[in-house]
Amino acid sequence: MKTIGLIGGMSWESTQVYYRLLNEHVKQRLGGHHSAKVVLVSVDFAEIAALQHTGNWDATAAILADAAQALERAGADFILIGTNTMHKVADEVAAAVSVPLLHIIDVTAAALQARNITRVGLLGTQFTMEQAFYRARLEAQGITVMVPEPEERALVHRVIYDELCQGQFLAASKQAYIKVIEGLAAQGAEGVILGCTEIGMLLQHGDGPLPLFDTAELHAEAAVSMALG
Repeated sequence: MKTIGLIGGMSWESTQVYYRLLNEHVKQRLGGHHSAKVVLVSVDFAEIAALQHTGNWDATAAILADAAQALERAGADFILIGTNTMHKVADEVAAAVSVPLLHIIDVTAAALQARNITRVGLLGTQFTMEQAFYRARLEAQGITVMVPEPEERALVHRVIYDELCQGQFLAASKQAYIKVIEGLAAQGAEGVILGCTEIGMLLQHGDGPLPLFDTAELHAEAAVSMALG
């Protein structure tokens, strides 16, 4: 079994989901008392969030590159960045280490392709929904990306930072997210990417009219497949 290196803390709420999923998938695959071999570097999200909102992505890249190098020194055979937004700097992180980086967008694209979905809605932070890095990587793999209207994007972003990252999962916010998904469905979306690793703690499969693609879940499952070869 290879050792999984996880850059976490963005937020720690979703990092604990990753840890649970990694171990659950290993147990499902191997049985008995088997669990995942994981090394974790957890950053201070307050520092990262402040840099995100001031647009200082170079500084965030440096923090995550340092974390990746620490994971490599600790014996990680490959790296996960346990957040969607920070895949904006995935190339810089990958360049800082000699072990592979398992990219969350590629994993998500593969899951969409397996379901023959070519037109998908995207929920996430405003950075993820509005900047090109996420959409362009999906579109390069033949997937058309739709995002909510501006006021809906602001709502989705606010709930992520002010509620989900704080461990708050409110029924009203869940209903608001489902309404956003209904709007995407009305515009022709065939599925919805939960493109923030916290959203899967608010929405579950079957919520709303479209199939949901939980990126944390998909990323963790792909990581275990990679670890077990």
